[in-house]
Amino acid sequence: MKLKVQPIRIKTGKYKIVLNSEDAKELGVRGGDRVQLKNHRYLTAIVETGDMIDIGTVGVYQECCEKLGKECPLTLELIPTSKPSSVSYIKKIMDREKLTQEEVFQIVQDIVRDTLTDIEMTAFVTSTYIHGLSADEIEWLTKAMIDTGEKIEFETHPIMDKHSIGGVPGNKISLLVVPIVAANGLLIPKTSSRAITGAAGTADLMEVLAPVEFTADEIKSITEKVGGIIAWGGATNIAPADDKLIHAEYPLSIDPHCQLLASIMAKKGAVGADSVVIDIPVGQGTKVPTIQEGKKLARELIELGERLGMNVECAMTYGASPVGRTIGPIIEVREALKVLETMEGPNSLIEKSTALAGILLEMGGVAIKGRGKELAMETLRSGKALSKLREIIEAQGGNPDVTYKDLIPGKHKGEISSPADGYVIEFDNKRIVEIARLAGAPIDKGAGVWINRKKGELVRKGEPLITIYSEKDWKLNNALKSAQKDNPIIVEGMLLERVKGLSVI
Repeated sequence: MKLKVQPIRIKTGKYKIVLNSEDAKELGVRGGDRVQLKNHRYLTAIVETGDMIDIGTVGVYQECCEKLGKECPLTLELIPTSKPSSVSYIKKIMDREKLTQEEVFQIVQDIVRDTLTDIEMTAFVTSTYIHGLSADEIEWLTKAMIDTGEKIEFETHPIMDKHSIGGVPGNKISLLVVPIVAANGLLIPKTSSRAITGAAGTADLMEVLAPVEFTADEIKSITEKVGGIIAWGGATNIAPADDKLIHAEYPLSIDPHCQLLASIMAKKGAVGADSVVIDIPVGQGTKVPTIQEGKKLARELIELGERLGMNVECAMTYGASPVGRTIGPIIEVREALKVLETMEGPNSLIEKSTALAGILLEMGGVAIKGRGKELAMETLRSGKALSKLREIIEAQGGNPDVTYKDLIPGKHKGEISSPADGYVIEFDNKRIVEIARLAGAPIDKGAGVWINRKKGELVRKGEPLITIYSEKDWKLNNALKSAQKDNPIIVEGMLLERVKGLSVI
């Protein structure tokens, strides 16, 4: 069927076209089917149907237009074609059947090529969430995620890396760990994420200090030049299936366990990591609520690392309270820089950073077993870590002379005060993140929450529990109202809620 082209200047993330319902019926296709678009070349596209397109016309979204040429052709011939074979492999997972390595690779390749519909992607995500994958299938999934994207290959080894499972606000430790490790002569190309549901991802933090968007070649070059980098992985084509899977998981608020494992290890494998330390925060409100679950996850990550030729160690850390006292880009970076410059700062930040950096120093062979943390602490205390971070900032195009005093949070601020005398006995991590996001984080770099009293600390009635910063007055008001309605910090003896009985007349 030959149809006139109506360009649609909208990006969908996939190759899609729109047909009038009558034309679709004539062609014998329905929404979600595929057709080949033919002019001087072929392109397979997913069909949408609707009456917004005139009969005899095909609406062509921007991705298709760009793929077909600089400008959309005036007409296209449409030829019905079959669904990709990976759709039948996804159904095998739904039926609890095992996949071959070739079948797993084909699914990942079709994810990367955007040939699966949103419904088919959702089917893959939900079926793996419900039924899981075997150890072999997880290994193949990880390898496929590595092989369908760019890879960085270093001539010098070992290559070190770290990752945190997440779920803990204020986890700014990469700003300390990376320079500590690099200052001791090891290479650490840290590719990081931006916040999706949090208040600040590592890439959001580093962006306060320097640009974070680099190609794979640039990441390699900077790492070899100064020993380390803190870059946004989304700017590269490293393990591209991961972001597409996250996009499918987000509306359902699910994170399939098998894909969690593959996501972590694929990114490490793609940057050529030899040794990896993985931070597993454990505790109420985290992704891993118990020590037992933490140990199980650690064993799975270590086993997957062995299958991929990587040396993996896991560190279970306390996750029921934020790391440090700050949540939000500028104030988190300010807190980390102050530690690097003065050694003054929260013990939780210093201890966690040096402990994880110490493990990497031991794995990399520059510290003897049991003495890694000591070397990490000395690197921090001597100023070598600060000097190395300044080198990294400069190599990434930032100002190496920046100090923590230069980092000013949003000009609008408000406080939530304690309603009673007592000790802080409960802390809601999720609520703190919600409040920081309402204040504007991570998009507004100056927005965030400063924690004045943490768990176990004494507070007097009227003293501030948290201070909220924002770059916009209306966002601050929204954050304050939310915090006042549902306080994220509980002080012993405070009135939680007043419940009234029915009035008696």
